[in-house]
Amino acid sequence: MITALIGVLVGVVVIVALSALTGYFVAQEFGYMAVDRSRLRARAAAGDPAAARALTITRRTSFMLSGAQLGITVTGLLVGYVAEPLVGAGIGGIFGAAGMPAGLGVAVGTLFALLLSTVVQMVFGELFPKNLALARPEPVALRLAWSTGLYLSLFGWLVRLFDRTAELLLRLVRIQPVHDVEHAATPRDLEHIVARSRARGDLPPELSALLDRVLDFEESTAEHAMIPRPRVTTIAADDPVRRAVALMASGHSRLPVLGGDVDDVVGVVCLREVLALGEDRWDTAMVREIARRPVMVPASLPLGAVLEQLRANGDEFACVVDEYGGLAGVVTAEDIAEELVGEITDEHDPLGTDRASPGEGGGWLVPGTMHIDEAERLLGHDLPSGDYQTLAGLVLTELQRLPHPGDTVTVELPTQPGAPRPAARLTVEVRTVVRRVPDTVRLLHHETGVTT
Repeated sequence: MITALIGVLVGVVVIVALSALTGYFVAQEFGYMAVDRSRLRARAAAGDPAAARALTITRRTSFMLSGAQLGITVTGLLVGYVAEPLVGAGIGGIFGAAGMPAGLGVAVGTLFALLLSTVVQMVFGELFPKNLALARPEPVALRLAWSTGLYLSLFGWLVRLFDRTAELLLRLVRIQPVHDVEHAATPRDLEHIVARSRARGDLPPELSALLDRVLDFEESTAEHAMIPRPRVTTIAADDPVRRAVALMASGHSRLPVLGGDVDDVVGVVCLREVLALGEDRWDTAMVREIARRPVMVPASLPLGAVLEQLRANGDEFACVVDEYGGLAGVVTAEDIAEELVGEITDEHDPLGTDRASPGEGGGWLVPGTMHIDEAERLLGHDLPSGDYQTLAGLVLTELQRLPHPGDTVTVELPTQPGAPRPAARLTVEVRTVVRRVPDTVRLLHHETGVTT
């Protein structure tokens, strides 16, 4: 009886110890896979020896994973090896001493040993260390760096043996082995990182909005940033310069100069040339005489390339041409800057234009010209995609007619893949209409929840 009890206690201690060792290798596996290498590099550069050791281990991801898997496999086998002879046989002996038939006692003892080893292995050997490593990858990687390096040094020869065998099998099926895991992130990955950090409160709203704009900048085109033609003030080439002076008094420093029709851009007149001409000639000189050659860019040109063309021409103003050769609008260096930092208001901008303000009865009062991506940042939610770039375009698409003040449209907002129904809806109410399109709209965001 005493011998059986000692056997059970020894078996339990061995199972717990081996499960803890399994947990050590599981923490290795997940900790070094989840750790941020850039943070390790920064700490190593600052003189942290643990970070330097951890960084060395992460440079050999495949080798480290093989070592961790070897440890997990061996300790798991050892648990099974000691569970039945020590715990199972011991419990069987105890039941046998109590008068239970020997066969039944061994069966009950074996079942108990199996359940005990499974629970201990799963909780302490797998789930707890895995969740710990995922929740605190950097501290785990730093604390395990020295022992992991020692383990890989002592048993590296065995790890390499298994690695070479596995690589040979891969080559037999014409797959090239990979010895490190690529940690580079795509722009889409970075967007998800920024969104998660914003949701957790790790990033201030202003910084997360700036990062969103930077990530979107690569895909933005001249059409996205331009001032559309209906909002562009132009001047005829045969108008006197005084006409340009009158238009510039309202805050314009550059004006597209038109020739025969509204799509015939023959130049750009700038305030500098007007002032250099002298007031005595403003009534006699024609605009075409002082107009400079326009910078013309296609609507589909990425903003980075637009900026390069402006720099190459020493200008800050470009005319945007659509696919039919017509004038689609104009884009300035300020418009491009606003794609990165948000709306820039100066003394020439009408008060409140292109700004979001709290609406009466809740929601937001915004201009119809607000781009969809800016509305998404305002609401903190993706909007339905379509063949439009602004909220006005969204309203026109949903209404399928020209709008009137008071018109409303409600759209279902996209949800995560697999969601049974939309989690939120957006109602867009047309407040004012200018040139037959929504000029001011009110946004109402409805959280409806997800039900099955």
